[in-house]
Amino acid sequence: MDKPFNSLDRHFDLPRIALVEHSRPLKWLKAGWQDMVRSPVASLAYGAIFAVLGYLIMGYAIGKPYLGTAAVSGFMLIGPIAAAGLYEISRRHEAGERVGFFASLAGLRGHRDSLFTFGIMLAFLLIVWERLSAMLFALFYRGDIADVANFYNHILYSGDYVHFMVAYLVIGGSLAALVFSLTAIAIPMAMDRDTDTITAMMTSLRAIGTNLGAMALWAAIIVALMAVSFATMMIGMVVLLPLLGHATWHAYRDQVAP
Repeated sequence: MDKPFNSLDRHFDLPRIALVEHSRPLKWLKAGWQDMVRSPVASLAYGAIFAVLGYLIMGYAIGKPYLGTAAVSGFMLIGPIAAAGLYEISRRHEAGERVGFFASLAGLRGHRDSLFTFGIMLAFLLIVWERLSAMLFALFYRGDIADVANFYNHILYSGDYVHFMVAYLVIGGSLAALVFSLTAIAIPMAMDRDTDTITAMMTSLRAIGTNLGAMALWAAIIVALMAVSFATMMIGMVVLLPLLGHATWHAYRDQVAP
């Protein structure tokens, strides 16, 4: 499976990707849980911070259904950069170092250039998705958007918005799949090796292609756990974001050869 990438390897110096079994994401979750238990205060601090931010975003958008829907799905677009501090905690655990919340923040300064680049890219894609979401609502939705109480009933159960739902899921899903493919392991790799952004993203794409079954399961797990976070009004985010962040580090280390 590596043959199509030979010329890319020579140009971008891409690392070898290890083949993993389809069920491997369950082991990543287990390893992520162990990292969280080793640094519970630091890990849960990140979870609490982003839970509060998510709750504030939901509170602001609750009266604007198109914005609320975009915010919920868009939160997943910025997830990879939100977990950067958690990658740093896992990296230091692997090196046998003790690390707290402020030490992990200090560790991020050494990777500020790559994190800034990823942050700009993800912020741009988030803005694009918010605008696309608004356009889809303007094109397809004919109800009273201000009537939040009945909005989702109209969308899901009236039968009048099948085209809207299909368009929303296809466009939003395609953008989410693109972001996942480019960043699934790219940010922890950039932090670990100080590699450039393009090489990190191409390595992430290669990991998706090499371990499609495992990475598809991993994507489904991320979506499911984030859905739980929003369903619990962000309370679940306090634990689930750190769990996914630490597990993502192990997904990177498990697939990218030293």
